[in-house]
Amino acid sequence: MTGYGRGESIWNGHTIVAEVRSVNNRYLDCTVKLPRMYAFAEDAVKSAVQARVSRGKVEVYFTVGPSENGGISVTLNRGVADGYYRALRELSDTYSLADDISVSLLSRFPDVFLVERSEENREEASAGLLEALSKALDEFDVMRRREGERLAEDVGSRADTVEDLTAQVELRAPGIVADYRARLTAKLQEVLGSTQIDESRILTEAAIYADKVAVDEETVRLRSHLSQLRTMLAQGGNVGRKLDFLIQEFNREANTIGSKCNDVETARMVVDIKAEIEKIREQVQNLE
Repeated sequence: MTGYGRGESIWNGHTIVAEVRSVNNRYLDCTVKLPRMYAFAEDAVKSAVQARVSRGKVEVYFTVGPSENGGISVTLNRGVADGYYRALRELSDTYSLADDISVSLLSRFPDVFLVERSEENREEASAGLLEALSKALDEFDVMRRREGERLAEDVGSRADTVEDLTAQVELRAPGIVADYRARLTAKLQEVLGSTQIDESRILTEAAIYADKVAVDEETVRLRSHLSQLRTMLAQGGNVGRKLDFLIQEFNREANTIGSKCNDVETARMVVDIKAEIEKIREQVQNLE
């Protein structure tokens, strides 16, 4: 399913922004893009996504802003500073120079200050990243839920169409046998002429033909599948893969109905049924 979500968190003076985007995909394909120094959190991020998303091509982006002090500490290197100070005093005394030693002067010498980047706690950093991700996924879920509702409405509407067409097939079925009996009688009359036609033989042939073209079992199962589909949509949750399997059963029944009947009108209805089932299948693959 398609969706987008954005979340922020503050950790150790850093502003963390997480963005989640997804497009339709039959399975879950998750890509995570983190700043290099936070790459250690990739597995934790993927696990968090997998816990809440089961389908879609999902991309997760993180940006981590600098902290107020940039994560850098500056301290005085007393040993080096003392050494420079003593050397300057000795220079002043030895050569009778003016004693103009100042902070500005000492600070210009190398290594007077120690500049260190503070070591960041990985667990705390991961917690900050996952907090931003959780907020992004909350927003992401809201958008997907709205899309899911629209998809469910469309699937439900198409299911109604399939049910209407199935009812038409059921109404047409008795007429197929009656038409066959009429054609068989006319053919025998044409062949036999004035000879009396064996009515019992016609009834037997019609009964055999009726058994061959009977689609009662298939239409009953198709209606049952439609009922299951509506129940799954009403229950909500992660039903996409279950519906994938159910749609295969839809197609099986529709194909059997099509193979049994050689009636043009029924064949047209079956084509329409299969077209609607295919549209349902395409939408179902977008449902999670």
